[in-house]
Amino acid sequence: MIEHGNGKLTLIPWRYEDTLGRHLASDTFESYSAGAETKPQINQDAVRLMKEIYNIDMEKTQYSKLIDDIPTVDIAITMGCNVVCPILPCKYREDWGIDDPTGMGDEEFKKVISLIENGIIELKNKLKTNVK
Repeated sequence: MIEHGNGKLTLIPWRYEDTLGRHLASDTFESYSAGAETKPQINQDAVRLMKEIYNIDMEKTQYSKLIDDIPTVDIAITMGCNVVCPILPCKYREDWGIDDPTGMGDEEFKKVISLIENGIIELKNKLKTNVK
């Protein structure tokens, strides 16, 4: 069973997962994204596709953040992508094993966005049915 606690979720390491989390599940949890290092800008393919698919302008709300820049979380979701993720104290952790689509075409990016969307919806449903 997953403890819901304060309902704060972090998604690591890209910068559009928390945008999707807020878009799809803000009634269930708060979403944050952060990583071990910052980037000068959000991946422009992600920005363009999030605007195209969801009509969300990430450049208005997103910026590159470090793990230390976000509040304490209950749940940590890592994407996999063959990188070492920093230690993040949490009550529950999942690794979704999704490869970073940077440098790939739009179709691969859209597949990854869809996988993340499905993961967020599954997590939302899991939390709604298992909250203590």
